Amino acid sequence: MDNKNYYSNLAVSSAPHLVTNLDTQKTMLMVLIALVPSFSVSIYVFGWNVIVLTLVCIAASMFFEWAYNKLLHRPQTVGDLSAAVTGTLIAFNVPSNFPYWMAIIGCFVAIVIVKQLFGGIGKNFANPAITARIVLFISFATQMTTWPTPSMSTVDAATSATPLGILKEGGGELPSNMEMFLGFIGGSMGEVSAIALIIGGLFLIWKKIISPIIPACFIGTVFVIAFIYYAVVGGDYSALHMAVFHICAGGVMLGAFFMATDYVTSPIMPLGKVIMGIGCGFITMVIRLWGNYPEGVSFSILLMNILTPLIDNLCLKITYGGAKKDEK
Repeated sequence: MDNKNYYSNLAVSSAPHLVTNLDTQKTMLMVLIALVPSFSVSIYVFGWNVIVLTLVCIAASMFFEWAYNKLLHRPQTVGDLSAAVTGTLIAFNVPSNFPYWMAIIGCFVAIVIVKQLFGGIGKNFANPAITARIVLFISFATQMTTWPTPSMSTVDAATSATPLGILKEGGGELPSNMEMFLGFIGGSMGEVSAIALIIGGLFLIWKKIISPIIPACFIGTVFVIAFIYYAVVGGDYSALHMAVFHICAGGVMLGAFFMATDYVTSPIMPLGKVIMGIGCGFITMVIRLWGNYPEGVSFSILLMNILTPLIDNLCLKITYGGAKKDEK
């Protein structure tokens, strides 16, 4: 055999060397399937506008990705469905009555500014959908905190009161944990049903799309901190009741299973995933218990996204012993 021709046919690349049938498109399709239970509950609770808003966000996200690649003469990546997942998650992070044009702005921020300007999929330093939610909240606070009345909820939309809002403001009756578990409450349309998000999350774990480490540590940290806090300060509810309340309320389930587990913006090593999950849970509870804003999931995930390179560097040094300096 001609050695020159033999070696010229070899593909040289850096580790890891993995052979799998799972590509980006199939992975994103699995994520979309996992979001179907929450999507279905949202339609039941908030009505058919959920479908329209979600389709608007998906279409806008895919259009911005296609247009950016077209204008800069880059290979088209719209077919990998990552933009569709981002659009769906943006829709899930806003109220079902959110104005379409504002949602489109969020899609532009996520796809163009957070994702494409940093090099496209795999190179963004922060979760695009989480960043879009924060930008939308800062820019359109009234619309982001005005919730339609769920058909089976006692929450009054005129007071803009989610369960966490009621708890923070100290007025009104909190919904039961069962109502929050099933999803008959006010809030962003894709995060109201804990059971639907758990079903989707377990599906992703079963398919080995995500690791259970980050969701378990995130949800577990929220539960433990809430239990300790209410066991110490007391109140009208038991510590166990309030611990369950905090993991079912707000964006904990959506964030833990679908946002904090993003491949690009979460740590690689198992220890890093533990740090990520605990950090997200800790920051979330610090904001909920002592901050002015009743919810902290989005901010916690964004902050931990920023720290991910440092966490990876730390965990690699711990795992492999680190680099030794020459002794003088």
